[in-house]
Amino acid sequence: MATLGIPKNTIEILQKYNFMFQKKFGQNFLIDTHVLDKIISAAGITKDDMVLEVGPGIGTMTQYLCESAGKVIAVEIDKNLIPILENDTLKDYDNVRVINEDILKLDINKLVDEENGGKPIKVVANLPYYITTPIIMGLFESQVPIESITIMVQKEVADRMQVGPGTKDYGALSLAVQYYAKPEIIANVPPNCFMPRPNVGSAVIKLTRHKQVPVQVKDEKLMFKLIRAAFNQRRKTLQNSINNSPELSLSKEQVVNALDTMGLSQTIRGEALSLEQFAELANYLA
Repeated sequence: MATLGIPKNTIEILQKYNFMFQKKFGQNFLIDTHVLDKIISAAGITKDDMVLEVGPGIGTMTQYLCESAGKVIAVEIDKNLIPILENDTLKDYDNVRVINEDILKLDINKLVDEENGGKPIKVVANLPYYITTPIIMGLFESQVPIESITIMVQKEVADRMQVGPGTKDYGALSLAVQYYAKPEIIANVPPNCFMPRPNVGSAVIKLTRHKQVPVQVKDEKLMFKLIRAAFNQRRKTLQNSINNSPELSLSKEQVVNALDTMGLSQTIRGEALSLEQFAELANYLA
């Protein structure tokens, strides 16, 4: 089997199938074996693992996953890639199942029940940039049993996932990721490692699911509504952002009292609050 991490082999497959890159799917295929090795070792995949791969493309990383994992489920939205995967690049592996589906519409809990008896899986993906946040949030919020998510994302998104309060990149994504998982940047990946070359740098980040969430919060949904409100209007005070939010119906008085009780200024902005403080605020307002 010709490894697809070598550009020449990738080009041959694309020409053989007259494959055209689709801008709407944000397709950028990895052509660097060192990066592939890094992703596989960071994900810590063994024969005991079932791996869910989002967006296998022509199967570059899928081949590596099949070598290391017990079972691989690869979910690909582009129907033009299915024949390449099934008839060519993955045909020698008997531990892979390819699903032609939109990951955001797939019932992943059901899939994990059927394919892995409900045991936690590992997610590995080279994600299209425009859909990174909905995929990650969807996996966490739907309570899919996941051990870790190891993904290639746009560099600035990786940075955003791991920063703390008071930085310009800090936002709803940082808080959500850190509530569910421990983020760790594994490697920075320059544009020349992809075909076609993206306009931005990328990074591999590993999100290891917390065994227990790091903060005690009575109403998780309320906390995330407060977080979304705070960052939807970053330039406003937290109090105004909460009162302007269509998702929340809290009186100005309730919000002021909660901030006072927490010893926070009424003019504080959301970006100054830590995850613990958002949890505390949600507990007061619940």
